[in-house]
Amino acid sequence: MTLTWKRTLRTPSSERFLAQRSGKDVAAVDLHYLANGTVAGTIIILKGSGLDESNIQDLLSALDDEFLPDVDLVEGSLTYTVVLGEVLGNWEAHQNATGGG
Repeated sequence: MTLTWKRTLRTPSSERFLAQRSGKDVAAVDLHYLANGTVAGTIIILKGSGLDESNIQDLLSALDDEFLPDVDLVEGSLTYTVVLGEVLGNWEAHQNATGGG
């Protein structure tokens, strides 16, 4: 499976990526770098992306190879939660134009 990774957010202790295949978003990944040196990840496989349970190991391996050289599933320093979901939209905070709360 050939994936392209697009980082959409980075903080001192976390990152968010979109996995893309043939220019289409197929998964969203949140990685959280914990103080004890472990990494906890959440992977959302997007409905309609063509990915399913049979692709999970390849997706995890691609992510591990690309971004996580210092942690390992086998050693227990890396854990994932995998979810199948769909994007409903984006909601952002905005300031009321009238100056009220």
